[in-house]
Amino acid sequence: MASKLSSLTPITDLTIHRSPKFHTQFLQTSLVFRSFSSSSSSLHTKLHSSELNSRRNSFVCSNSLKQETVQNPTESPSPLTSSNKLVLVTGGTGGVGQLVVASLLNRNVRLRLLLRDPEKAKTLFGEHEEEKLQVMKGDTRNAGDLDPSMFEGVTHVICCTGTTAFPSRRWDGDNTPERVDWEGVRNLVSTLPQSLSRIILVSSVGVTKSNELPWSIMNLFGVLKYKKMGEDFVRNSGIPYTIIRPGRLTDGPYTSYDLNTLLKATAGERRAVLIGQGDKLVGEVSRLVVAEACIQALDIDFTEGQIYEINSVPGDGPGSNTEKWKELFKAAQIQ
Repeated sequence: MASKLSSLTPITDLTIHRSPKFHTQFLQTSLVFRSFSSSSSSLHTKLHSSELNSRRNSFVCSNSLKQETVQNPTESPSPLTSSNKLVLVTGGTGGVGQLVVASLLNRNVRLRLLLRDPEKAKTLFGEHEEEKLQVMKGDTRNAGDLDPSMFEGVTHVICCTGTTAFPSRRWDGDNTPERVDWEGVRNLVSTLPQSLSRIILVSSVGVTKSNELPWSIMNLFGVLKYKKMGEDFVRNSGIPYTIIRPGRLTDGPYTSYDLNTLLKATAGERRAVLIGQGDKLVGEVSRLVVAEACIQALDIDFTEGQIYEINSVPGDGPGSNTEKWKELFKAAQIQ
């Protein structure tokens, strides 16, 4: 399997070129109304109102956003190639999580997955030696499923668990925002060792504005409230963290594909990356871009203790070029 992986193009192997800073015309405010769930798209479309348009400029802070594109075929390798790392991923068979796992496997990073259904890992990622990929059965929603022994030797954690904002089939089996985004995150973080080098939490834009339009519509069933509660628990845990808040997710999920297909996935035309802080970013983002942001943040020291919003727009992007990601993260940080 390893020999096959080495011949494949990484899912984020994109080339990029420098362009001016991001301006307001790249933001399409109507995008925010398309929900985390396809089942709620009609409700979000109705939110395209004059009130939101009047606030459009308030969503954009030019000092905290940067669009970075590069057109240079030579990319510096990702820092995550050291065998002394052991990255645990939760939500590893979901839309973002499966791309995180596929990319880390392709980089020969040791992985441990915590899954409700370990058989899904075989379907998506195939068979691997235990030294490279370990799969454990566990449900973060149930504190009793989690044991400190599951995290022995783990150096980093990427938490990609999530559900839909509005009732859908994904809520079956008590898979609600409260159970997943709040209780699940709380249970996971409570069990993690304090010696952990970093936890990356995938959250959402709009979590600080759940009582404001249009976010109050998104939050009708509490998804933003519970994601914010999860964020706060991570921030107060004492464990080094980075929080990534994506816009509306596009590209995928590729939940019925195998590893080879995942590695060949592309972000379509939306590869240029926008990163901001202060919950001002509005728009959508490729799942592949979110996955790469999580991986890059693991080893970029100054992202520790930071919260970033992330979008992607048409154009070439940073791919897996660590130096370009450093520039993007640094440019976004509020002075």
